[in-house]
Amino acid sequence: MGRRASAPLGGPRFAKEVGAWALPMPTIDPQIVRRSASALDRYGPDFRYRQYAAVRHLPVAVGGVAAVGALVAAAQVAPARRWLSDRLKPGDGPSPEKRAKSWFSVRFVGEGGGSRVYTEVSGGDPGYDETAKMFAESALCLAFDDLPETAGQVTTAVAMGNALIDRLRAAGIRFRVAAAR
Repeated sequence: MGRRASAPLGGPRFAKEVGAWALPMPTIDPQIVRRSASALDRYGPDFRYRQYAAVRHLPVAVGGVAAVGALVAAAQVAPARRWLSDRLKPGDGPSPEKRAKSWFSVRFVGEGGGSRVYTEVSGGDPGYDETAKMFAESALCLAFDDLPETAGQVTTAVAMGNALIDRLRAAGIRFRVAAAR
C-alpha cells in the first residue's frame, strides 16, 4: 500500500489545543507542504496538513472574515479596485523603527504514534526583514551547501531540507519544540 499525503481545507472551529478560534487560511502553503510530504518518506505513511489562523475572540474572527470578504468583493469593481490600489504606493511601507518592533510566530501541532507535539517558528519582521533573510539564505544554501540531487520543480523541503533550517537558525530565525505530550 502506498503512502498518502493530503491537505484538505478544514472548516472554522474552536481549537482546544491552542485555545483560540481556528480559521482556515486559503493560501498555497498547504499544497506545497503536501507535495513535500508526497516526495519525502520522513513525513510518514499517512500525512495530513491543515493551516489555520488562530483568533482568540469569536467576534474578531467573524469581523475579520467579513472584512476580508468585503475587500475581495470591492476588488471586483473597477473604481473600488483603483481606490484600493492607490492606498499604498511602491516604496511605501513601514519605517525601520516599526519593522524593528514587528515579529511573527507560527505554531504547529503534530499528531502521530499516539502523541502530540507542539512546535514553533518565530522571528522578527516577516514582511521585509525575515523574508529577505529567507531568500538570501536559500540562495546561499543552493549555491554552497551539499544538497541532495534533485531535478525539475521541487519544494524547498526536497531541495534544501535541514541545510536551510540550519542557515535560518544561524540568521536568527527560531525553530523550537514547544512541548510534547
